[in-house]
Amino acid sequence: MDKLRALQAFARVAELGSFTRAADQLQWPKASVTVLVQQLEQHLGAKLLHRTTRRLLLTEDGAAYLEGAQRLLLESEELDSAIAHRRTKPSGRLRVDVPAAVGRHVIAPALPDFFVRYPNIQLELGSSDRPTDLFSEGIDCVIRGGAVHDDSLVARPLGSFATITCAAPAYLKQFGVPEGPTDITQHRTVDFFSAKTGRVFAFDFTDDTGQRLEVRGQTRVAANDADTHVAAVVAGLGLAQLPLTQAVQELVQQGKLVAVLERYGAAGLPLQLLYPKSRHPIARVRAFADWTVEVYGRVFSQLAADGASRKGMADKEN
Repeated sequence: MDKLRALQAFARVAELGSFTRAADQLQWPKASVTVLVQQLEQHLGAKLLHRTTRRLLLTEDGAAYLEGAQRLLLESEELDSAIAHRRTKPSGRLRVDVPAAVGRHVIAPALPDFFVRYPNIQLELGSSDRPTDLFSEGIDCVIRGGAVHDDSLVARPLGSFATITCAAPAYLKQFGVPEGPTDITQHRTVDFFSAKTGRVFAFDFTDDTGQRLEVRGQTRVAANDADTHVAAVVAGLGLAQLPLTQAVQELVQQGKLVAVLERYGAAGLPLQLLYPKSRHPIARVRAFADWTVEVYGRVFSQLAADGASRKGMADKEN
């Protein structure tokens, strides 16, 4: 029995709950995966998986063994990668998941540069705003907005988006411009909600004294995807607080969105790249993380320059 392959087979079957899906992801014959898991059970003298006609369940022994197996497999890959990185450029399959707007507006346009630097990496780029379990889904790293509290992950800060309160001109013409944060309670709003918890986020302001104020309007529609959120605001469905990304900034410049309540500060949105914590980060993950930090350094520098230019023009008009 090849112990390492058996551990790989068992871990992937346990994580995905299916011999077929495990075989597809490992790109091994299903029969080989089945035999390896059986051999591992025979070697240990313990049942690791309970098989029914509908699903696979970990036994008590299996759950305990899986935790150690995942740790050993990760360390093995990290060690291999660390040595390979010393001899060659990073290579292999890299699975990344990013919010759809991030993939469309930032990562995908910059990828030609990434592949010039790292031609031996095969990138699988998923796009979603949903919570992900990096271990069970076999994802190497993700980009996510908002605070993250998970000791098992390394968080590489990419920057923080300023936040604006805004609406479409047609909405403001019909319903009026709010003069203060509490006016929002009388307005229709386009809200963002967490795909993980279902929580709808309130409008978040800071007044001149530094006091924080959360306000909720009359929710017209709530979205958990950034592009859909922005599109609903542009369609005139209500007021919203949006991170001031390049796309949103362009909509403001084009007159499709109008900023309101600008003298009231709003909490920014931190953005970070996350990957599993380990002593020897996988070379291709480290390469992608370093490159992404560089890309977002340029993005936030440009946003700051555009913001300063816009403020200067507004000051001249006033």
